[in-house]
Amino acid sequence: MEKNKKRSDCPISCTLDILGDKWSLLIIRDMMFRQKSTYGEFLKSEEKIATNILAARLQNLEENELIEKLEHPESKAKVLYKLTPKAIDLLPIIVEIHLWADKYFTIPADIKTMINDAKKGKEAFIKTTTQQLKKQIAS
Repeated sequence: MEKNKKRSDCPISCTLDILGDKWSLLIIRDMMFRQKSTYGEFLKSEEKIATNILAARLQNLEENELIEKLEHPESKAKVLYKLTPKAIDLLPIIVEIHLWADKYFTIPADIKTMINDAKKGKEAFIKTTTQQLKKQIAS
């Protein structure tokens, strides 16, 4: 959906206009927690996103300034995608989604470890992870 198109001024509606499909948050998740940054890496995610959907979601995230596209240092045929500070600000919401899911679903061990770290001290976890992500985008 284009950046300026919105259904209403409701904050939830405006956010869903950008993130309300079933793929956009998964792309952001992959960038935040799995260090994915190329089109090919996103295609390898376990959810098996179709190439046309991936291209559309990356474009939408870029248009809405959640990611930026950069030249790949090793290949002119590839591009790198980087989170923006705007996307990093979604971290507390993503942590809350993980905590909610932990109540109702069976969580894989590697993700459960991260959730347990967040449960021990959510504010500290968010602060540390935010700092790490901001270092990544600065480099």
